[in-house]
Amino acid sequence: MREQGQFLPGVALPEAEDGFDFGETRESASGQALQAGKVAGAGHRARLRERLLNGGAEALADYEVLEYLLFAAIKQGDTKPIAKALIAQFGSLAGVLNADPKALQRVKGVGETSAAALKSVATAARRMTRSEIIKKPVLGSWQALIDYLTTDMAHLTVERVRILYLDTRNRLIEDHHLGDGSIDEAAIHPREVIRRAMDLGASAMILVHNHPSGSPEPSRADIQITQRIAEAGRHMGVTVHDHVIIGRQGHSSLRAKGLI
Repeated sequence: MREQGQFLPGVALPEAEDGFDFGETRESASGQALQAGKVAGAGHRARLRERLLNGGAEALADYEVLEYLLFAAIKQGDTKPIAKALIAQFGSLAGVLNADPKALQRVKGVGETSAAALKSVATAARRMTRSEIIKKPVLGSWQALIDYLTTDMAHLTVERVRILYLDTRNRLIEDHHLGDGSIDEAAIHPREVIRRAMDLGASAMILVHNHPSGSPEPSRADIQITQRIAEAGRHMGVTVHDHVIIGRQGHSSLRAKGLI
């Protein structure tokens, strides 16, 4: 059975994820209080559901969205304290959905089933945004690309480098995870990047990485390695369209900044 969180006296605890029975063997008064808590909780859930279905995208606060998502794993009881604890721990709804499952389970009231329910939403969001760029000219779907990259990378706690290899019509051939770590020549070898482009038959690429600090502003190393790869690509007929840096505070384009 999961560890209990801190809840108000007289309010029913969320039902455990393994189907914990709220106890027909308890004393009558206690059982009546629990039953009343269940009824009150059911009413709250019904009101949230109605607001979600009828009120539009902004009908629920971020913690209320989390409350509703937790209903899938916690069948009865008040999930609001857990939702608020998650927001406090990870800073935002996006931070919660992108958190490591083991980190989620360190919050009182969150078990494996709850963590899986939250991660399934994050996975669905990534696949939905990815579907907007598959088989489409990436340069003509730029905002969709940024949405996909932001959903996937903005809340990572490590720096991740990716190369988007494109065909002659600028459609995505491969979204290649090059590696994790600081962006320099120790992590990125321009010749290997270009060699993979040649192996794939790619005619262009977009470099992508994230800044866990939150700021998407390019560093000197970001600019230097981009220019080296762009120069190597020119000799082999492979164009570097851009280098996009993703952070929680937004994104930066080295092309837009005139650095390529």
